[in-house]
Amino acid sequence: MGYGIFMHRADSIYDDSPAERYQFPSQYLDRAAQCVNDWIVYLEPRKVRGSRGYFAVARVEKIIPDPTAPQMYLALMADYIDFPTPVPFNINSAPVERGLLNEQGRLSGRAQAAVRPLSAEDFRRIVDLGLEEDATLLPRTDAPETNVGLEDEQAPFEFETERNRVRSLTSRPVRDRAFRRVVLNAYDERCAISGLKLINGGGRAEVDAAHIRPVEASGPDCVNNGIALSGTAHWMFDRGLISLSDDLKILISRQANDPEAVRAFVNPSGQAMGPILHRDRPHPRFLEWHRDNCFKS
Repeated sequence: MGYGIFMHRADSIYDDSPAERYQFPSQYLDRAAQCVNDWIVYLEPRKVRGSRGYFAVARVEKIIPDPTAPQMYLALMADYIDFPTPVPFNINSAPVERGLLNEQGRLSGRAQAAVRPLSAEDFRRIVDLGLEEDATLLPRTDAPETNVGLEDEQAPFEFETERNRVRSLTSRPVRDRAFRRVVLNAYDERCAISGLKLINGGGRAEVDAAHIRPVEASGPDCVNNGIALSGTAHWMFDRGLISLSDDLKILISRQANDPEAVRAFVNPSGQAMGPILHRDRPHPRFLEWHRDNCFKS
């Protein structure tokens, strides 16, 4: 087992869905196999315009031959988390992934490999930077915060510290906080259903990060399975009184006890507000799941 880097770009020719699977050619099989039952970091290549750099972390459950493409394989993923703070390839003119430097301190050819090993130290550094917290986007709560943060950058890197960090990546509080930040940033802290952006007296957004396909139904913690909703919209969405078409048209259930009031609440255009970036839009597969399993048509 070992950590790794998987390169991915939104316009890839490969059949990738980062939260669920990563397709790669046979030449990378040995390297990818070393990551089974361990964690990888996703990297968007620097040549991509506006590259996010290191943008997510996930665990490789297993690798199987791709039944639809000869000489291709699929790494099946679990426990995916988008980084609320994507990490650039370079910080202060030095690569964050320091294992890419050769003996002369220059960038080696390993930086071009789409699948490559990642040292434990580099994994820790990238994950810590990617999950840095923004207090203004933490979940609203009256209860004291549980100390679930990751260790300080200067803490000694020991085996137990590494295992604690890995455990934190599957912790529900850590994942919920990261998911909230990613979704609220994607929607500019605005409710997709009503179009309203409300900030409370404490400077926090009065909007929730809702899963389209719930975690309890194997829904991943990725931005494409999320939508920003006010408390009322979230309640109606979870109970199937409203849903969305693939093109984000707002659907209102005929079983709503006051459909006119619901229509008055939603965006007058009848269209949900999408995220700022097209790549962050809800995936049709998750929307379909919500219509088939939650929406009371």
